[in-house]
Amino acid sequence: MSNPFKHPKPESKPMEIPALGELRKKVHQQGKTLRATLKKLKQKPPRDLDEQFEKLHNQAFKKIDCLNCGNCCKTTSPMLFEKDIERLAARFNMKPGDFVRHYLTIDSDGLYCFQQTPCPFLGDDNACSVYEDRPKACREFPHTNHRKMHTHLALAHHNVEICPAVFAIVEQLKA
Repeated sequence: MSNPFKHPKPESKPMEIPALGELRKKVHQQGKTLRATLKKLKQKPPRDLDEQFEKLHNQAFKKIDCLNCGNCCKTTSPMLFEKDIERLAARFNMKPGDFVRHYLTIDSDGLYCFQQTPCPFLGDDNACSVYEDRPKACREFPHTNHRKMHTHLALAHHNVEICPAVFAIVEQLKA
């Protein structure tokens, strides 16, 4: 499998990125079909599910430039692990505890996440000011090119409303 931490640069004609509200409207309109597709894949995953997702993931990111979207950074807060906190704190010459107090909160699952959305490190141009040191969850988003994708289908179901690439992937899987 390709490197899950790097999206390929868009090569072909860029895909028109729908606004978040428009994407959610599409998901709502096709909700039953999308849910049925993901449920079917979870109940009886084909042997080549990982390969199908990887292929569709790579195709989607040949057409989508994340800097034209930023929905993930605008609407969700990633979970941060100890290594993420240490790396980001070092970037700002802070102690990890000070970084936690200044930027993080604990969510309902007991995990660290940013206190606010959009992400405090998201620029007006949708670029990440801490890109080289971003949390693992950000590096792996939208989580559509992992091994054992059948275990990540609930996450795909959630991200289909946020990420046009996930929507495109799931839409092609239902065909």
